[in-house]
Amino acid sequence: MSYLGNAPARSFISFERQVFTIVNSQTAYALSHSVTNENDIRLVVNNVVQEPGSGKAYTATGTALTLSAALTNGTDEMYCVFLGRATATSAPGAGSIGTVQLADNATTLAKMASGTDGNIISYDASGNPVAVATGNDGQVLTSAGAGAPPVFETPASADNTPAFAAYQSSGQNIDSGTATIVNLQTEIFDTDSAFASNAFTVPSGEGGKYYISAAIRADASWAATGQFNVMVYLGSTGDNGLFASYNIAASNGNGGAVSGILALSAGDVITMRIFHNEGGTEGLQSGRYCTVFSGYKLIGI
Repeated sequence: MSYLGNAPARSFISFERQVFTIVNSQTAYALSHSVTNENDIRLVVNNVVQEPGSGKAYTATGTALTLSAALTNGTDEMYCVFLGRATATSAPGAGSIGTVQLADNATTLAKMASGTDGNIISYDASGNPVAVATGNDGQVLTSAGAGAPPVFETPASADNTPAFAAYQSSGQNIDSGTATIVNLQTEIFDTDSAFASNAFTVPSGEGGKYYISAAIRADASWAATGQFNVMVYLGSTGDNGLFASYNIAASNGNGGAVSGILALSAGDVITMRIFHNEGGTEGLQSGRYCTVFSGYKLIGI
């Protein structure tokens, strides 16, 4: 038979038919295929087509067929024809449904499988969906890098610690010609107990960039043309430390300071020192706002 357009997908075949075994006094029968309602079938009793619908000859939904009146076995005959049903429904082949077959926004949350409260959906190294286990209160979701789902972890400390500050609470005389460690008898704070014996030692696991400041105030013993250096030593020689040089007048209360950023590793020791070459002994003023050494770890750099 000739035709226009695309070739038919299959040959014409008959509608499917189901013959029922009559049970006396029974009005409920089971259909061999599920239907939406009674209009999906044509019911024939004793070769007479019955009228479908509520209050009529029969109703149907799913696989349940309900008659309005019971029939008699041996006297009555009944069958139905599934309208428009030529073959049995078959499931789509594996991998045959793609994004083209799915309507936009068709998959709702109600269609997803139940899970554990707080879990998140991610993908594993094979690209398969995987549930990320719920973390603890206060934890954050952290990337585990390529090939692994993220994980909940406790965030690293977000404050500038370790941190310390100490000052000279009693005056100190500085001999000429020697880079002398400044005595700092009183701590203002020391978050990691890392400052002791006038030195700060970087704690284990706390290497990084540190902001360091050292300031002194001279007493009246300094010569009118005196010159001094304020230094932060890294280790015992001051290599890669901080340095500043000042000329100072004899006025009581003049001073100087040095500050900057040092790259420190765990175990590094820094000290505050002062040097002059006046040939005699020069003194420092004591007090929280006079001779002070302080520092803290920088975050984010």
